[in-house]
Amino acid sequence: MSKGKVKWSDLEMAFEFVSSQTFSDNSAYVSRSTGKTFWKGDAVDGLEELPPDLDSNPDYVAVPNKYDLDLGNRLVMDFDRGEMPEHFEDIRDIFSSRGAYRRFKNFLLDHDRLNDWYAYEERRTREALLEWCAENDIEVEG
Repeated sequence: MSKGKVKWSDLEMAFEFVSSQTFSDNSAYVSRSTGKTFWKGDAVDGLEELPPDLDSNPDYVAVPNKYDLDLGNRLVMDFDRGEMPEHFEDIRDIFSSRGAYRRFKNFLLDHDRLNDWYAYEERRTREALLEWCAENDIEVEG
């Protein structure tokens, strides 16, 4: 039996869904055999029928969120060390209190580096998701 491939765009949307802070109870799954994604959460309940064994069948793998893949504050600090080392203390201070991401993005905007951050974040997210797929025997298309 051939193995299904998950579409990159589906995986990326599922990752964003489970990483959303608005809906912290969101989850998504990928079927290793078909590549199909399944979504669970208040915002999508009832939109599609979920397999009854979604939580127990090893064919279905839960999509990680950004914190599972260490793509939260650590990613910011990696960017800072590699791309803006002269501002390490400033950025570390930004992340010492609430509302840090908004202030961080404003800081990057003031230093004309916001697009660099978005490109870095996208590249590292893609690398982490592809590594997760390889570790979980999930093939990706696109």
